[in-house]
Amino acid sequence: MADAIGQVLSLAVGVAISPVPIIAVVLMLATPRGRVNGPAFLAGWLLGLAVVGTIVLVASNGAGATDSDATPATWVSWLKIVLGVLLVLVAVRQWRGRPQAGEAGTLPKWMQAVDTFTPGRAVAMGVALSAINPKNLLLTVGAAAAIAQADVSTGDEVVALAVFVVIGTLGPGAPVLISWFMGSRSREILDGLKAWMGMHNAAIMAVLCLVIGARLAGDGISGLGS
Repeated sequence: MADAIGQVLSLAVGVAISPVPIIAVVLMLATPRGRVNGPAFLAGWLLGLAVVGTIVLVASNGAGATDSDATPATWVSWLKIVLGVLLVLVAVRQWRGRPQAGEAGTLPKWMQAVDTFTPGRAVAMGVALSAINPKNLLLTVGAAAAIAQADVSTGDEVVALAVFVVIGTLGPGAPVLISWFMGSRSREILDGLKAWMGMHNAAIMAVLCLVIGARLAGDGISGLGS
């Protein structure tokens, strides 16, 4: 189980450090429904990661993620290489789209409407940003494939996936915890976090995708050579 958890830690951190969802939660917390919509968004985020991870894990096990001698299946290694290359391409796109000196960072237009969100829409947005967002989807697929490749028991796979989901939720979950435990004092902290992440969103995403993409591709190449 330790090997399976070790395989997904960096991928989970990559999911957790996602500026747009963190900013979305901060904005939701500042609305009249913030005390409900913030946790509702987190529920959707958890659900999205868990569902995608479970589907890929079941499919990987069904397709045979390891060979009879417990070595990684060739297709899993190729999958890691493809995921790694895709993440590197996302990194390049993010870096090219970063704001130049003196320009303000751009954020999705839907964020302007967060004050009108119902709890149901907050849940749906959490699912969309965790499960459908390209970067998170690639990381979750990679994590589930890595767990299946570790050749551990079903119970250990469930634990490893749960660890991935929990760690991947720490980023958007942090503003909610700050709001709960610090009350009115949290506003200054959250506003500062929102401003910093909004300004550096593209650079953060580019570095994360580049590092994790290189790691996945490297793992895949090593698997082909074993």
